[in-house]
Amino acid sequence: MTPRQIATNQAVVQCDVCGRTLLRGETPAVFLAGGARRNVCELCTPRAAHEGWIREGLGAEALGVHRRRRDRGGSFFARLRGRRNGHRREQVAELLDPDAELYAEPVAEEPALPEPEPAAEVAPPPPPPPAPVPQHRPEPEPEAWREPRHVRAVPTNADMKRARSVDVFNASDRPRTVAALARSLGTPFVVVRPSETEGSIVTIVVGWELCWYRYEVDLADEAAGVRQTGQGDELSELDPADHVPNAAADERGELQLVSV
Repeated sequence: MTPRQIATNQAVVQCDVCGRTLLRGETPAVFLAGGARRNVCELCTPRAAHEGWIREGLGAEALGVHRRRRDRGGSFFARLRGRRNGHRREQVAELLDPDAELYAEPVAEEPALPEPEPAAEVAPPPPPPPAPVPQHRPEPEPEAWREPRHVRAVPTNADMKRARSVDVFNASDRPRTVAALARSLGTPFVVVRPSETEGSIVTIVVGWELCWYRYEVDLADEAAGVRQTGQGDELSELDPADHVPNAAADERGELQLVSV
């Protein structure tokens, strides 16, 4: 089947301002510009009037008003220059015409408006110099403000060192850990012995067949409490001296020295 083409007899009209093709039934407005007729759509009518186009049908009176406005248009300085040029043309005509009056009354020229002077740039004031930083020497801390050190006399006897370290251990929260493990693993063995290299250090080993813990007490600084310094799962990891128990733990996990 051959497709049919439908054509209308309406001529294609485009707006001379925006270039849009006018729809069917849309009537353009006719303007006069540059001696030619211009088709303008309804949306571009204000724009055409602003450009100075004369709508057809307004008559010669509207055309004369438009020309007078155009001739009278321009800036103040343009009109001032036009007046000056007209005055010069009158002077030239008087020189060319021998019958002109020699003593014509001069036309006073309007004084030219002085152009505004550009505002002088003011340099910003220099920034103020930085204030000197006072250097204060730290005042010595008064004796009353210093934190007191809990220094105790370290016993010289090995038995006294063991007894003092057991008291420090029982006063800490370590017995709760020992009691909790003892409820699952049974009664532990305990070894309390002073350090062979440091006079104020006493080590405490609490062990079972499946694990062991090593603690340390510094008798010179008892406020530091009990520190855990080791942990293991094999008793073979301990020193031979840590296999000889000399203390025991009760059901609350507190230690007590026993005679060997």
